[in-house]
Amino acid sequence: MTERVVLAYSGGLDTSVCIGWIAEATGAEVVAVAVDVGQGGEDLEAIRERALACGAVEAEVADARDEFAEGHCLPAVRANALYMDRYPLVSALSRPVIVEHLVAAARRHGAGVVAHGCTGKGNDQVRFEAGIASLAPDLRCIAPVRDYAMTRDKAIAFAEEKGLPIATTRKSPYSIDQNVFGRAVETGFLEDIWNGPVEDLYEYTADPATPREADEVVITFDKGAPVAIDGRPVTVLQAIRELNERAGAQGVGRIDMVEDRLVGIKSREVYEAPGAIALITAHRELESVTVERELARFKRGVEQRWAELVYDGLWFSPLKRALDGFVNETNEHVCGDIRMTLHGGRAVVTGRRSERSLYDFDLATYDTGDTFDQSMAKGFIEIFGLSGKIAAKRDLAR
Repeated sequence: MTERVVLAYSGGLDTSVCIGWIAEATGAEVVAVAVDVGQGGEDLEAIRERALACGAVEAEVADARDEFAEGHCLPAVRANALYMDRYPLVSALSRPVIVEHLVAAARRHGAGVVAHGCTGKGNDQVRFEAGIASLAPDLRCIAPVRDYAMTRDKAIAFAEEKGLPIATTRKSPYSIDQNVFGRAVETGFLEDIWNGPVEDLYEYTADPATPREADEVVITFDKGAPVAIDGRPVTVLQAIRELNERAGAQGVGRIDMVEDRLVGIKSREVYEAPGAIALITAHRELESVTVERELARFKRGVEQRWAELVYDGLWFSPLKRALDGFVNETNEHVCGDIRMTLHGGRAVVTGRRSERSLYDFDLATYDTGDTFDQSMAKGFIEIFGLSGKIAAKRDLAR
């Protein structure tokens, strides 16, 4: 029986060329698998037909938008996940759901190899291959761009020689990856980190400097999940989409940063993630009202480690699974409403309310009705500062 290779297929030049390239290099049949995580563009049927026209023996498409939103974006919101305190893991979150579909397809089609179109320079090769190794350690991975030195020039020449139904001459100055949670742009003139981003590279966000009326929004959460916007019930996917539109129209979610890649190099990236930033901002504020102080302090360290694990491609790792349990527990009481003003590139919280709130007005107020017994403070301070006081006496006596 001819060996089969399951290919993560995007419909673009590189992965279209990979179909014939793999067949010639290995003699294997190629099954193309395209996964929709809200990246937009062409419809899935057109992508499936292109894969077949490029030589795939079979082609599958999967609508994973709700799966991605519920199973990957929502955990990131609950974890307030921002890699290097800024990047909401737009690309990193989508790779595990693609991996799950690739492994399932490999099982269905009896394939022993999974292929992807990543280079040897980025993070995605690790995310794909580490994820596949965790779910199916018996499967082997190949990456034609990396393993067979499939440069863009070679890919174009191959496509023209074989008459593949794919545009081979038009090239964007940027490398772009996008899904419903956000959009990532790199390469081109952005590789000079002194160059500022130009307006035409943005699609999800409007220019925040353009004068416009502010937009006020109320987001309702239940156990850390957005369940309503302005009182209207929404799914997680619907919440992300609506906030992409509303926050994006106000220029919220633009990020220009130099990040530390897993492979050891620094890379300049421009992101736009209006829905993600709005949701994380609102969720974090609701946590400040509903999560106990020591738990909240500890969670901040967990959030950073969670984001690093996901960024590094360790979504399926034992540590990531264990931290998921902690994050879910901390979100048990994160229920209530956050009111935000979206304007001028910022999402600013202006109101909070929750039946699970730990905020006690009578304890917090300085007016009549204050129930905080201030007479206890003096003794508390004496005991709290005692160890430092003892150490200071010793040190000053030397």
